Amino acid sequence: MAIEIANLGFQLNPLPAFSPVFVPRTILRSSKRFRFDRRNLLVLRPPASSLVDEQSQVSFTEPETRLIDSLIGIQGRGRSASPQQLNDVESAVQALEGLGGVPDPTSSNLIEGRWQLMFTTRPGTASPIQRTFVGVDNFSVFQEVYLRTDDPRVSNIVRFSEAIGELKVEAAASIKDGKRILFQFDRAAFSFKFLPFKVPYPVPFRLLGDEAKGWLDTTYLSQSGNLRISRGNKGLRTFSNVSVVQGTTFVLQKNTEPRQRFLSVISKGSGVMEAINEFISLNQNKATGEPQLLEGEWQMIWSSQQETDSWLENAANGLMGTQIVKGGQLKFLVDILLGLKFSMIGKYEKIGANTYEITMDDAAIVGGQVGLPMEMESKFNIELLYTDDKIRITRGFRNTTFVHLRVG
Repeated sequence: MAIEIANLGFQLNPLPAFSPVFVPRTILRSSKRFRFDRRNLLVLRPPASSLVDEQSQVSFTEPETRLIDSLIGIQGRGRSASPQQLNDVESAVQALEGLGGVPDPTSSNLIEGRWQLMFTTRPGTASPIQRTFVGVDNFSVFQEVYLRTDDPRVSNIVRFSEAIGELKVEAAASIKDGKRILFQFDRAAFSFKFLPFKVPYPVPFRLLGDEAKGWLDTTYLSQSGNLRISRGNKGLRTFSNVSVVQGTTFVLQKNTEPRQRFLSVISKGSGVMEAINEFISLNQNKATGEPQLLEGEWQMIWSSQQETDSWLENAANGLMGTQIVKGGQLKFLVDILLGLKFSMIGKYEKIGANTYEITMDDAAIVGGQVGLPMEMESKFNIELLYTDDKIRITRGFRNTTFVHLRVG
């Protein structure tokens, strides 16, 4: 069964499933009250990292920034997007397509180079291996476009990690008109870091005939050459007993902005504290006024401590699951199993410029409309280290550092 991988026109046979999904680390060993000590504050020393290295290269207009903002908080390149998030992305995409961008993008040198896939409208459909490649933030997915050579090509690349290597699927390309690229896949190979040679991927492209062919329209190319929107006839699809899905939208970037690079570091799970320090340092002079605990639904994606066996204590102190901030109340919500959830409600009070006192005392195991009350109380402080309408970084119980994404 040939499979089209990564929503960019890959057509491959199934691979062994990889599962390097990042799991946020959480901890709680006690529900005792915690008070902050200024000696334990983050030391903001910007390390040499990509958050700074690429910053000067990034340039987006206001409508482009609107699209970038709509992508922040969407994990799995669209796999976990809510209907509202999808609507926000599509609205921003259509606005940019209406502006037009660079005329005749296929004739511009700006389309050339390596593009990173940031979002696609069909990352979670079709086969499990496709979801593994596109829907897991641990992998990086790229598209290379080189049209002004003796051998014009469009290549799709899945980088498993810097240590493992990548899969590259190549297609011979030609320009049909100012927007459309025609391509036909003809070769694919793995490049593993631990092998001195490439491993060909055994796909019979010649036997696939028209199934190896496709087209890709560039509907928007930014004047800076940093942002591209494309629509193609090669959506995620299989060629055996599965209906074909066509008409996929892709958002790709050459350079990303600091928030995107910060979230990318978190998804890979290495060097996160250094990235947090740097990210806060980059933004410390941009803040106006005292930070506020913004209302909304916030999903924890990372914490600085190791896991423990006591998930109940973790949940009671907001070290896992979702936090809902609304009307002076704070609610912790954690999925357990079979539709059951742990819920704990309390209140928060601002006691300093960026510090809140949290008191949680209304806990229950909830299933549908039925709740089983639990006698629990948890008190602690949290300090806002950084917050905007998408990302929140706090220091909480036992000096634990948390990163939350706003998902609602």
